[in-house]
Amino acid sequence: MNPLKRLASQTAVYGLSSIIGRFLNYLLVPLYTYTFAPADYGVVAEFYAYMGFFAVLLVFGLETGFFRFRAGGEYAPDVVFATVLRFLVLMNAAFLLAAYLLQQPLADLLRHAANPQYIWWTAAIIAMDSIGAAAFARLRAEEKALQFAGIKLIEIGANIGLNLFFIVLCRQSFEADPHSLLGQFWDPEIGIGYVFLANLAASALKLLLLTPQFRAGLAGFDGALFRRMIRYSLPMVVIGLAGVINEMLDRAALKYLLPGDDATNMAQLGIYSASYKLSMLMTLFIQAFRYAGEPFFFSYAKEQDAKRVYALVLTWFVIFCVFIFLLVTLYLDVFQYFVGADYREGLQVVPILLLANLLLGIYVNLSIWYKLTDRTLLGAGVALIGALITIVALWFLIPLYGYEGAAWAHLLCYAAMVLISYLLGRHFYPVPYDLLRVIGYILLGLGLYVGHQELIAQLDWNRWLIATLLMVSFLLVVLMLDGRRLRRALV
Repeated sequence: MNPLKRLASQTAVYGLSSIIGRFLNYLLVPLYTYTFAPADYGVVAEFYAYMGFFAVLLVFGLETGFFRFRAGGEYAPDVVFATVLRFLVLMNAAFLLAAYLLQQPLADLLRHAANPQYIWWTAAIIAMDSIGAAAFARLRAEEKALQFAGIKLIEIGANIGLNLFFIVLCRQSFEADPHSLLGQFWDPEIGIGYVFLANLAASALKLLLLTPQFRAGLAGFDGALFRRMIRYSLPMVVIGLAGVINEMLDRAALKYLLPGDDATNMAQLGIYSASYKLSMLMTLFIQAFRYAGEPFFFSYAKEQDAKRVYALVLTWFVIFCVFIFLLVTLYLDVFQYFVGADYREGLQVVPILLLANLLLGIYVNLSIWYKLTDRTLLGAGVALIGALITIVALWFLIPLYGYEGAAWAHLLCYAAMVLISYLLGRHFYPVPYDLLRVIGYILLGLGLYVGHQELIAQLDWNRWLIATLLMVSFLLVVLMLDGRRLRRALV
């Protein structure tokens, strides 16, 4: 199959599962924001930020290491998988035990002393997801995208179903009659904690569905392979942790950096996190691309036209991301109803976050230079620079501008990482990226967004009509400039 067709088809399958699944998860945002106060929703945002850090740490970068050594041909694929799996099971079991024993001191430290169970529940979710990451990597390497997507959708469906069961059915039954059958499943003291319980049960179901993949773990642990793999993979942990800092530290830090008291700051965190969810459509596409792109870049690297294909991939990636940017920003008056009225004051950060995520996606494309040349330490250096920029920007901007400063910190970080990664890539693995098109499409998207704001202010036209005309204009420009190139590339 044509390589671009293969990448597009794999991205479509991963993307369809991600978009459908995350869209269904989107329906939980209205549920939470129409049911719980911003301060309560802030608790979920805070703990999910912590989960992001540990989810990276407890996979140890071995997903990428698995792809690297499986594709190298030196070791049997089942041996590579078994080596990864056994190590992850051991380390995550130790983590889970430590979290159980230390849940109260950790809850005291995080100012959640009344709910130490949040620590244990969160740790159990992280451990199961980290072990499951090995099985999902095996499915991706074997290009079993449909099986991957099916399990993901079942997990998401279970999570959504349990949220609706507890927060809607059981809560309403409790309010009508606390002694009713369903009412007895609702405990007001747990409240927002049912979000964690639903996730915990869904993660357990996912691990059960992945059980057939774990049979390959019987192949045995190869110590020599593990030493090579961990040396390659550990810098990926640094890269991953730096990535989580760039993506999630804002939600962990807002409670501590905003000038208000804990209750006020948690409410601001809840508002910002709900607005952040509206930028998730861009993140969905980037995640789908990552699932398909990482194994594709490794498997296609030995082809003579690899660099030309990588350049085309970036151009079309940017076109799709600009389309998503325009879709959300031009129709933001529609997307706003995904969150409750108490949360809509934060909508001004959505365009900033969308643009930041677009730059993150470009960085994902550019990062092939260190993965394909085994210069993961240099890649870690770029990620650390980005993390440092994030930390400094959050420290200075949040006290001055509140959660809007957190959004600008994202944009500053990813812009710097794109520039540094591009310059290093030119030296170590030069790819003939079409900078004129890439930058031109981004500027076109920004221009249409600004034009939309000006037209709404100056013309008494229907907002949707103006948005639709601008969207059609963008698509016509793409069709005229690149429609023929795309058809030729996919032949």
